[in-house]
Amino acid sequence: MSFKAIILLTRAADATHEQFADWWLKSHAPLAKQLPELRRGVFNLVENPAEGDPDGVSELWFDSQSDFEAAYASEIGKSVVADSLSNVSGRRRMFVVENTIHS
Repeated sequence: MSFKAIILLTRAADATHEQFADWWLKSHAPLAKQLPELRRGVFNLVENPAEGDPDGVSELWFDSQSDFEAAYASEIGKSVVADSLSNVSGRRRMFVVENTIHS
């Protein structure tokens, strides 16, 4: 079983959704991709978010929560957090148990 974190990000108050998308996908994603032991990452851009709603939802998979914590304790992890916090007004992390349904 793998460990999954979901992070909801809301753009900075002085940024447009388009500016958020440009930073998040072109600058932040390549940085986050370098997290040690990251198994999979998906960056979901919210279409037409309402005021105050998240602009992006990231899904990050690791083998364990300890791998996740170690990744964010690393130098690259600290850079990822600093980059995020300097470009968003809200950042909410959730650890989830993924339940896949098939049709």
